[in-house]
Amino acid sequence: MSEGTSAGMDDLSQDDTGTIEEMAEDSILSRQTTVNLVPFVGQRFVSQDAAYEFYCGFAKQCGFSIRRHRTRGKDGVGRGVTRRDFTCHRGGYPQMKPAEDGKMQRNRKSSRCGCQAYMRIVKRADFDVPEWRITGFSNVHNHELLKSNEVSLLPAYCSISPDDKSRICMYAKAGMSVRQMLRLMELEKGVKLGCLTFTEIDVRNLLQSFRNVNRDNDAIDLIAMCKKMKDENPNFKYDFKIDGHNRLEHIAWSYGPSIQLYEEFGDAVVFDTTYRLDAYDMLLGIWLGVDNHGMTCFFGCVLLRDENMQSFFWALKTFWGFMKGKTPQTILTDHNMWLKEAIAVIMPQTRHAFCIWYIVEKFSEWFSPLLGSQYDDWKANFDQLYNLQSVEDFEERWTEMVDRYGLHANKHVISLYALRSFWALAYMRPYFFAGMTSTCHSDSINAFIQRFLSAVSQLDRFVEQAADIVNYSDRAGAKQKLQQKLQRVCLKTGSPIESHAASVLTPYAFGKLQEELVLAPQYASLPVDESCFQVRHHTQADGGCKVIWVPSQEHISCSCCEFEFTGILCRHVLRVLSNNNCFRIPDQYLPTRWCGVSSSSTNTFQTAKDQSEKIQLLESMASTLVAESVETEERLDVAYEQIAVVLSRVKDLPSTTCKANEGASNCPPDFCPPDLMTLPEVEVDDGVRFTIGNSHESVSSGKLKERRPKETVESNRKRTRHCAGPCCLSVQ
Repeated sequence: MSEGTSAGMDDLSQDDTGTIEEMAEDSILSRQTTVNLVPFVGQRFVSQDAAYEFYCGFAKQCGFSIRRHRTRGKDGVGRGVTRRDFTCHRGGYPQMKPAEDGKMQRNRKSSRCGCQAYMRIVKRADFDVPEWRITGFSNVHNHELLKSNEVSLLPAYCSISPDDKSRICMYAKAGMSVRQMLRLMELEKGVKLGCLTFTEIDVRNLLQSFRNVNRDNDAIDLIAMCKKMKDENPNFKYDFKIDGHNRLEHIAWSYGPSIQLYEEFGDAVVFDTTYRLDAYDMLLGIWLGVDNHGMTCFFGCVLLRDENMQSFFWALKTFWGFMKGKTPQTILTDHNMWLKEAIAVIMPQTRHAFCIWYIVEKFSEWFSPLLGSQYDDWKANFDQLYNLQSVEDFEERWTEMVDRYGLHANKHVISLYALRSFWALAYMRPYFFAGMTSTCHSDSINAFIQRFLSAVSQLDRFVEQAADIVNYSDRAGAKQKLQQKLQRVCLKTGSPIESHAASVLTPYAFGKLQEELVLAPQYASLPVDESCFQVRHHTQADGGCKVIWVPSQEHISCSCCEFEFTGILCRHVLRVLSNNNCFRIPDQYLPTRWCGVSSSSTNTFQTAKDQSEKIQLLESMASTLVAESVETEERLDVAYEQIAVVLSRVKDLPSTTCKANEGASNCPPDFCPPDLMTLPEVEVDDGVRFTIGNSHESVSSGKLKERRPKETVESNRKRTRHCAGPCCLSVQ
């Protein structure tokens, strides 16, 4: 029986009585050693292990490592093992692994190069005392030998003793990072920096092996946790699949509020699958979107054992079932061909786009050495190409870019051009992406995912901890929405269209439309015929965008497709409406998903989980009341009268808290602690800031002040993805 195969060892002698093999002098690269303990034919050892340890020590001094190779015989059968070969770690050649269906084989490089350095030992039994003798030895290598400071990095010499393993386990339980562990052990052992017998990777692999022991049990506990949450909340949705080995293969879940959010804002979705939970060897997929206030919202989550087409089929079909069969208009994912095929089958009506943030990160590697000092100019040129609105302009400018930098034969440029319909903005603008292709939204989504990953401490509590992260994000979003409401809407143009939009849209959406409205006067509107207008910047002599305006049908469209892409009317359309005496935006161009009132916020107080959350909502309502009341004297009078009525009704209700504090018995009935009566500062028309409710506060000019949120979340990043650039790949 043999262990491993090696083409380079086929010519070794099969005579187990021992042969003396000469060392070749004409080796490709040989190295003389000054080591005194050089193996020699006839040398004796009491066991295989003793021979292995001796040869291992010799190899380390020479600059290579060894591995066990062929044997003759088998333990426990007949005479047992009677011969053993040890070879250089670079002996033999790599074998090609058979490809499994649906699995991608990793193209890993091998260090094996057919080196024939070896040592052979044979078992003898003189006087009934077994011993092992060297019968063959060669120290001829066809590769360079490593230096003393390099050989210690070979896996064979990166060993962790049992005592060190126990200490590493103790450090991990104490919450220390791997680098902190290594530095502490270097100080304890008194060795130089980086001179331990093991590396950072070895420690991480050891910690991974600790986690693998409890991986299957964690998966069972995860299913139990989902069942518990389902029993407590019928709106919680989950599904899972067990493989043939009774292991958890896939699991997906979504929370009740997330499903409600998807009903309103599920028209544009991001499905991020760029993270993998190494501790549990499962791919993490997260469905995200953006609400009417521009906040990232969570829709669902999935854990997949394998990354193949069948897994993505299951994930998409399960998510589709959670959301009652509603599919998004558009979906953004990473560049994954299996996922692309799955979406084409499960969601054939959905416009699929690939995010290329990770491709932009590779630009410096792909093009910087090639272009040299021209790289920055090329990258700026590429960004301009991405933002072009017309397909014709894109095709023309791309050809100019390739000619200018001489990139006709570059494989990366060829690939990018072949995929131009997947990522070029000109091909994506006719479809609604809710602005999620912008840099700010990509950063916001990445920050949410990082907070989500901070919940991955124990798999059995992952669903529960993730729910806390989602709830925290919802509370933080509610506070930010409140800040938007408190900030007085400032009309910049005096246009009736602007005041109409301000009364309908959320502050976030109105801010986007206001940016377009401010720029609209810079454009000239030139009539082409009764319903067609050519709109271009006043500095342009020709070109521009084509706007179609049919007043009788209240239909308007622009060739830039800004409304189709973001749901916000563009400056070209607003210019035409203004010139044609239209003083309000037609209702169909004020999408419901960008309007100020959504059903998800109507029952917020009733669905609040605990008293502290209700108190926060009540404080928010009080702050909003003050901000609205200071507009006019009439509003102040009405607010005062109504608050007096409400306060009287509240006092008539039985109280259970006054008696709890003995010191409060002498307080007047209308007493309230001063800190609870402190109201935030609001900005009025003239920019002066008033603090309502405290006559001792000074009046000064400045910006709106808000209390800092009390909740904090500690986020430990498991894996980091850097989003560089606003580009997205797209496929129809």
